Amino acid sequence: MTTFELNAVHRYAFRFAQTDVEAFARVTGDDNPLHLSEEFASQTPFKRPIIHGMLGASVFTKVLGTQFPGHGSVYLKQTLEFLRPMFVEMDYEAVFTVISLNPDKNTAEVSTEIKDAKTGKVTTRGVATLLYKKG
Repeated sequence: MTTFELNAVHRYAFRFAQTDVEAFARVTGDDNPLHLSEEFASQTPFKRPIIHGMLGASVFTKVLGTQFPGHGSVYLKQTLEFLRPMFVEMDYEAVFTVISLNPDKNTAEVSTEIKDAKTGKVTTRGVATLLYKKG
């Protein structure tokens, strides 16, 4: 377990299946065929369905809320940039780096990135601000 301190880095490997994309579409109502139809997506620059950007970024709340810093943390803010598409059944790595801590207020800023595990290229990045539970 990574200690939650300034400059600490935590990594989390993951992938999504098409069933995850379909479930996300049902829950959110975002049924854009770019995510759900191979035929439609084949006519786009991506050539195949892409994962919803917010589904990809949902890994941030999973890790921040359960692992780093973990239970008791509260999301206050998240910025996001979607730089490259993400696809089902591909390996990704989320990288979290603590960039600032305010121990008086128990707040932290954490750099959040998703990288393609094979190429190392960043697909999604941002900064999370959270209230964290002390040790």
